[in-house]
Amino acid sequence: MGKLAVIYWSGTGNTQSMAEAVLEGAKAAGADAQLFEVNEIDANTAATYDQLALGCPAMGDEVLEEGDFEPFFTDLEGKLSGKKVALFGSYGWGDGKWMRDWQDRCTAAGAQLVGGEGVMANEAPDEEALTACKALGQALAG
Repeated sequence: MGKLAVIYWSGTGNTQSMAEAVLEGAKAAGADAQLFEVNEIDANTAATYDQLALGCPAMGDEVLEEGDFEPFFTDLEGKLSGKKVALFGSYGWGDGKWMRDWQDRCTAAGAQLVGGEGVMANEAPDEEALTACKALGQALAG
């Protein structure tokens, strides 16, 4: 089992709660896992991890947060080939287009997506979403 990083951006705390649950699941599965806000890590450092859990809410017209997360992910995208990646985030409107687009970008970059379509929570994550996040962390670690 390699090193695992949970990297997220959160404006309201919803995606942060999800990130903490992913971390809890990964650690419960025995992973050497660390939690980072996106501004605490750069793409080159993130690329040294074997498994990445990436969390970002839908913003604007169902896109990734554009100030911090999108530039980070753009830098990381070319370094994802062969890596296990899990995605999660919250949203307040729309139908998950931001998540589907994000999955497509990861797959095109050569990442191995873990957890199917990732975990999405409408607004604040409820117990079901947090349980799904823990399972996502366990699957990524496994």
